Amino acid sequence: MRASLLVTPPALLACLALASDLGAPTIPTPEYEERLHLKPLSARAVYAGFNFTASTTATDYERQNFRFFPRSLGQILQYTHATELHLRFALGRWDEENWGSRPRKGAREGGTGVELWAWLEAGTQSEAEERWSSLVNSLSGLFCASLNFIEQTKTIQPVLTFEPEGRSNTTSSRLHLMHGMLPHEVVCTENLTPFLKLLPCKGKAGIASLLDGHKVFDANWQTMAVDVRSVCTDNHCVWEIAQTVDMVLDLERSMRPRDDPIPRPLPIENIACDQDKHYNAEDTCFPKSISEISTAWSLGRIFGRPIKGSCPIGDRPSAVDVVLEVSAEQPVNVRDGMSDAWNTSTSDGPRRQYRLQEGHDFDLELSNTAVSSPDTGSSLLRASRQMTGYGQERGGMHTVITNLHDKAQRVVYLESLPWFLRPYMHTLKVDGATIEKMFYTPAADRRKGSHIELLLEVPPHAEVALSYDFDKAILRYTEYPPDANRGFDVAAAIIRALPADNTTDEQGSFLRTTSLLLPLPTPDFSMPYNLKGNSGTASIDTDKNTARRPGGTGTAAEAAAKEPVRDVTRRNGTLKVVGGSSKEPQ
Repeated sequence: MRASLLVTPPALLACLALASDLGAPTIPTPEYEERLHLKPLSARAVYAGFNFTASTTATDYERQNFRFFPRSLGQILQYTHATELHLRFALGRWDEENWGSRPRKGAREGGTGVELWAWLEAGTQSEAEERWSSLVNSLSGLFCASLNFIEQTKTIQPVLTFEPEGRSNTTSSRLHLMHGMLPHEVVCTENLTPFLKLLPCKGKAGIASLLDGHKVFDANWQTMAVDVRSVCTDNHCVWEIAQTVDMVLDLERSMRPRDDPIPRPLPIENIACDQDKHYNAEDTCFPKSISEISTAWSLGRIFGRPIKGSCPIGDRPSAVDVVLEVSAEQPVNVRDGMSDAWNTSTSDGPRRQYRLQEGHDFDLELSNTAVSSPDTGSSLLRASRQMTGYGQERGGMHTVITNLHDKAQRVVYLESLPWFLRPYMHTLKVDGATIEKMFYTPAADRRKGSHIELLLEVPPHAEVALSYDFDKAILRYTEYPPDANRGFDVAAAIIRALPADNTTDEQGSFLRTTSLLLPLPTPDFSMPYNLKGNSGTASIDTDKNTARRPGGTGTAAEAAAKEPVRDVTRRNGTLKVVGGSSKEPQ
C-alpha cells in the first residue's frame, strides 16, 4: 500500500504526459500585468490611472500555492468564505464639468472615506454576519484602516445596486451580499503602504515606483481600489485581483519642490499676458487666467521621480506599461531610458503606448498641452445631495438627479443612513420620475441603520428631485465622538445607471454623491467637570474640618466633645468666653 504511493520523478512525468495525451483540461498559468494611463484633463490637471492585475488558478488558490496573488489577502478570503471582494479608499470629488466623464465608468470609485462590500458564502444569516465581522476585522489589520468599525449599525444588504462581477459555482441562495461605509475615515499613507505590499514588485520597480504618498494624497481627487473575483469557465476557475489607483494631479502644486512647497509669485518676465486687453502696454500686464495657461510637465516633475524600469514578471513581450492619451500632433519627449513606443487609435481617440525596459528609468515630457473641451462621454448622469431645514430636532434630505442622455435611463438610488437619522417614509417625494421598485429597512436604535433603495426611470433631459423629512435622535453622552460640535458624517448616496438592453455591459455606470455632515443636539460636556470641581471643593472643606489638630492626638471634633460647653460672644471686636476655660483663642 505504501509502496504504491512512492512514484519516482520520471514516472510522475510520464503520468502527466499520459494525462495530457488523454485530453486532460489544461489550466492557464498565473499572469500579471500593470498599466499606467495618463490623460491631460485641462491645462492645469492631469489624470493618472494605475492598474495592477494578477491571477491564479483555483487549484493553486485552494492549495495556497500563491505566486502573484497576495498570500495575506488570499488566506483572509479563504477563512471568511468570501467569493468576491470590493474595497475602496477615496478622497476628494470628481469635477465632471471641468474634467469630463469619470474613469472606468465609476466602477472603481468609492464614497469619501472607506467603502467595502463582499459576497460571502454562508448557510444562514447569522453565519454570514459572523463571517462579515471576521472579514472587516482582518482587513482592518491588513490595510491599517478602521474597518473594524463597520459593525451591524453600519452594515446593509443591498438588493439592486450591486451585482457580482465574477462567476462562481456557489448557488445564489448561499451567497450573502454585505456592504458598509466609513465616511469619517481619513485615507493616508498608512493605507498606501500595505496596498503596495500586495504587489509582486512592491513599489520598487514598474509603474508602482511612482506612487509616493506625498504626491498621491496631495491630488485634487484620489481613489484606491482592491477588487477580487472568481471567474469560472467550462472546466476551470481563475481567481483575479485588480488593484487600481486613480488620481487627478494639479500640475502647479505637484511640481513644487518638496523642500520649498510655498507658492511664490512668478517674475514679471515669466508671466503670460493677455494681449486681448486694450489697455495692455509695455509696462503694464494683465495676466491670463490660470486655466488658459498651458503648463509643461513630466513624470519626474509631477511624481518626484521617474519610473524605475519595468517589473520583470509576467508576459513581457506583449505588455503595454504606459498609455498616454494625447492628440497625434502633440510632441512628446521620452527621456532617461529605453522603451518601445507606437501609436494606436481607439474609439476614445489617438494614444501613445510605451513598453518599459528592465533596469532602465523611464520619463516622458510634454509641453504646451492642448486640451479640448471636457469629454462627457459616459458621464450623462449627475447628482447633488444636501440637507435642508434648521434646528436640532428635525431636518430633510434633498437629492437632484439630472439625466443628460437623449433616452430615458433606469437608475438605482441607494442610501445607507445611521440609526440616529430617522426618515419618515410617508414624506418621501419623487418629482419627475416613476418609482418601479422600492426596498426599505427601518432602523433599530443602536443595532441597525436605515436602508433605502429605489429603482427609478428618469426621462431624457430631465431633473428628478427626491426628498423626505427625518428626525434627529438624542444620543447618550458617551456616544458622542471627539469634537462633537463638528457634526456626524452621513455616507454618500450611491447611484447606478443600469445598462441598456441592447448592450453587453452588465454593470452599467456608477456615481456617488458627496458625504454630508449631520448636526445633532450636543450636551454641555463641561457640566461633569463643573460637578466634579464643586464636589472636590466640598470634600476638601469636609476633610479640613475633620483633620487632626497640629500637635494633638485626636480630631477637632473629638477635642470639642471633651471640652466643657462655652458661650462665646463678640463685643467691640473682642471675644468673651462665658463658662469653661478662660483661655484666649489662638
